[in-house]
Amino acid sequence: MKPIRLVTGFLTVGVWTLMSRVLGFARDILMAAILGTGPVAEAFLIAFSLPNMFRRFFAEGAFNMAFVPMFAKKLESGEQPERFAQEAFVAMAALLTLFTVIGIVAMPGLVWLMASGFAGDERFGLAVEYGRIAFPYILFISLAALLSGVLNATGRFAAAAAAPVLLNVVFIVALLGGRLLGVPVENAFGLGLDKLLRLQTGSTLAASVPIAGLVQLLLVWWAARRAGFAMAWRRPRLTPDLRRLTVIAVPALLAGGVVQINLLVGRQVASHFDGAVAWLSYADRLYQLPLGVIGIAVGIVLLPDLSRRLGAGDEAGGQGAFSRAAEFSLAMTLPATVALLVIPMPLVSVLFQRGAFGPDDAAATALAVMIYGLGLPAFVLQKCYQPLFYAREDTRSPFRYAVWAMVVNAAVAIGLSPVIGFAAAALATTLAGWAMVGLLWAGARRMGPAARLDARFRSRIWRIALASAGMGVILWLLQVVLITWLGSPVSRYPALALLVGGGIVCYFALAHLFGGMRITDLRRAVRR
Repeated sequence: MKPIRLVTGFLTVGVWTLMSRVLGFARDILMAAILGTGPVAEAFLIAFSLPNMFRRFFAEGAFNMAFVPMFAKKLESGEQPERFAQEAFVAMAALLTLFTVIGIVAMPGLVWLMASGFAGDERFGLAVEYGRIAFPYILFISLAALLSGVLNATGRFAAAAAAPVLLNVVFIVALLGGRLLGVPVENAFGLGLDKLLRLQTGSTLAASVPIAGLVQLLLVWWAARRAGFAMAWRRPRLTPDLRRLTVIAVPALLAGGVVQINLLVGRQVASHFDGAVAWLSYADRLYQLPLGVIGIAVGIVLLPDLSRRLGAGDEAGGQGAFSRAAEFSLAMTLPATVALLVIPMPLVSVLFQRGAFGPDDAAATALAVMIYGLGLPAFVLQKCYQPLFYAREDTRSPFRYAVWAMVVNAAVAIGLSPVIGFAAAALATTLAGWAMVGLLWAGARRMGPAARLDARFRSRIWRIALASAGMGVILWLLQVVLITWLGSPVSRYPALALLVGGGIVCYFALAHLFGGMRITDLRRAVRR
């Protein structure tokens, strides 16, 4: 059985996720320039968020949190893991085929639940149309997530991590194709050419969503087959293993439902402010870059590793894996947090401000970036703490904690929106993230040594924080020096590259100087 090399796994997933996020930026830059923050952009963003929401709810949430530990333990003990994976695959395919049909029929209700502020204007009809086209994505991407869990549990991370790259490639092709292949038929419809092209691009984007899901599924299906897990379409059966999987998954399903309620609350608040859905979505793209590269990578690699170690009774190994995951996560995300707080406007204006995306849009998006940035360490630490529970097949405790976090989210988002507007949705997400981390930390204290951060972590974390603060001062000074270049259409890209690159170099130099992170430690971890 292939062993899991923790840091190598982090780097493999992180590099592919970084590539996906970079392409995601290219996609969103094109979308901001072509669609701006108008009705077509907001309708598509809501339509795309619906299958994505249910994907996190079913596949990457409840099902995978229950499936991966069970599969990893069967893999460790040799108890027919292939048969269990096959049973889970066909069960999920049957369940989600039915769910997809229901979702397409019920799309008007789903759009209203996601964005009731759209009711009564053109955004609602567009969102329903785009949502029905895009919704089959949930079936393909959920099956892909299950197969990714199989690959990750066996220590094979590359194919599953590379799959999201294909999503953004398909989207970029759709954006360019929708714009370039537009035909000047405005007189036939009584619409301006620019608006007609936006509508056509929105429809093309919606059609590309299920295509992207199918492409990702084919990639991980091929990789799983090469790894010895050839999935086939069979009649689903409710076996004892699937019954146990269901029992474990139900609390995680409920916890996932709570998380999605948080997203719904945020979208509902944003939908009552023109442009806010798009502002929050573009801000989300920026803070999701470090979260995706680091947090998701850690969560993907840590869960199967902890499950296998704890299944074998290796408490010391479990503590080491958990501590190194937390150390690695914060070493990468604390400087990112500082950067999002210090230079949000250069990041947003250079990346997004062009075409239909104006200065006011950039200012509103930069505000959301700062607020999300305050919650970035919390979002990443959740990825470290949650596997401690799921590896022990405890899905009930995270559900209880998620309910309390939901209360915090709803109270802040709804209570403060009349006072601070759309920013209440971002602030609610950040505060709910920190509430969740506090509850996870308190609950994990009962788990023994494997759930406690070791002496090395405690020694290094303050050095990492000090290096991040020093980098923040240097970033602010560089921003002042480069302010003229950052505002020039010609020089703003090299100026932003110099600003970001200078901050990265300074951080790693300070982290090494203060003893927060050493290159030799990373090399040893990769070799292990």
